[in-house]
Amino acid sequence: MTKAEYNLSENEIDPKSVPWWTSSRLGLAILGFFGFINVYALRVNMSVAIVCMVNRTAIQTNSPDQNGNVTKIEVGCGSGLNTTGTSNFEDGEFIWGKTVQGLILGAFFWGYLATQIPGGWLATKFGGKRVFGWSMCMATIATLFTPLAANVDPTGTFLIVLRILVGFSSGAVFPAMHALWGNWAPPMERSKLTAFSYAGAQVGNVITFPLAAVLCKYGFAGGWPSIFYVLGTANFVWFVLWMILVSDNPMDHKRISEIEREYIVMSLAENRHAETGKELDVPWKSILTSLPVLAIVVSNITSDWGAYTLLTNIPTYMSEVLKLDITSNGLYSALPYVAFWAMINIAGWMADFFRERRLMNTTMTRKIFDSFGKIVPALMLICLGYVDCTTPTLAIVLLILAVSLTGFQYSGFLVNHVDIAPPYAGILFGITNSIASVTGFISPSVVGAITNEAQTRDEWQKVFYIAAAIYAFGAVFYLIFGSGELQDWAREKRDLELNVEMEPLKIDEEKPPVDNNINI
Repeated sequence: MTKAEYNLSENEIDPKSVPWWTSSRLGLAILGFFGFINVYALRVNMSVAIVCMVNRTAIQTNSPDQNGNVTKIEVGCGSGLNTTGTSNFEDGEFIWGKTVQGLILGAFFWGYLATQIPGGWLATKFGGKRVFGWSMCMATIATLFTPLAANVDPTGTFLIVLRILVGFSSGAVFPAMHALWGNWAPPMERSKLTAFSYAGAQVGNVITFPLAAVLCKYGFAGGWPSIFYVLGTANFVWFVLWMILVSDNPMDHKRISEIEREYIVMSLAENRHAETGKELDVPWKSILTSLPVLAIVVSNITSDWGAYTLLTNIPTYMSEVLKLDITSNGLYSALPYVAFWAMINIAGWMADFFRERRLMNTTMTRKIFDSFGKIVPALMLICLGYVDCTTPTLAIVLLILAVSLTGFQYSGFLVNHVDIAPPYAGILFGITNSIASVTGFISPSVVGAITNEAQTRDEWQKVFYIAAAIYAFGAVFYLIFGSGELQDWAREKRDLELNVEMEPLKIDEEKPPVDNNINI
């Protein structure tokens, strides 16, 4: 490639002249969207599968409470939203108590924690494409072997090891995508591009909950094993497409239009990184002593506590408290994430609209969207604690609101790494999300301990109170210390040198170029 140095003041591009619907950056968002569908499909499949893997009758018969009495489960409900009109479940073959179930559900996050920071560093140094792609390939292999692990070792130990491996592989994908957006997302499109791609995670929930429920009951290979075979195969297909079509930055993309390439490069000129693969000089001291970074950490921790409490336990809550059968359970467990997906995208467009129109600056936008995405869901969770199986419709409505409105946080703290330090966005995300990932294995264990005796509404009320209080703390902390401004330690000190195979583009203002073919 030939080197070309751009005088940015002489080559300004009107964003309206740059294609959007046929652009490569939108193509990346679409592929990222499907990637995160798979990320979350492999993450939450166990939440549904475990409902039909466990022999609850044996557990209830053989598990006395702390006073030595056999556990009694609430009765008298189960037909309100039950498509079969019964609360009876078809028991599975594994006798795993609440403690073991909590370990299985939380095992993913032990591995997830380990690769956040290394994943961000590797993605920043070598590019996010390979880190994202090969990480998901490893997760696919572990998922496909999950049924074998469960059957070979009925105690659940081998299964826990494989779930740790799935988490270990998945831990690098968010930092990798953040690193990609640090190279691809123009500042005024940052909220909607990141929101759209990360919203795939919620679509993954939407698809996985009902699909896994159906496969659990009617699938091949004995039902629940088909969940892992189907989702693992789908992820492998995505992996092949990702490795073929994605590039780490616009300069390396072979199908991008010249005007889009120049527009992206120029818009990111101030905070652009050196080429991937070169020695990386990370300002670790500045990062670790930065209050805006600490604000993201606290917001991430508190957000993840609420998110993982619900994500790993909604099917169990609907089974134990609302008394729904497995098919209804899967359907209604998915509804909150349908609304969540919509809210993430709506919030992303709203955030960029307010910033483009200068109605709010970036700092104010992030703080308002983040606090709204925590305080209102906290109130919904408090209300949910007073609902039981006699009013399942109200419970599901409150659950939908509690989950979906947290989507505003995606235009709050979640994209904030790219605001304050685009060159190090992947590393920052790795740091903040690795710390927050601790809640992924603590939260299921806490829920299991609280609901261990009788699985009643009163026990789940405590679960929701704790989540609401943690949400509120995170919102207040981020309001005080958060920032949307580019930090001094993240500014690029070198002159901009671009390795591109093109000459400075001359733009015909009367006839802006149009690219009629989507490039991904």
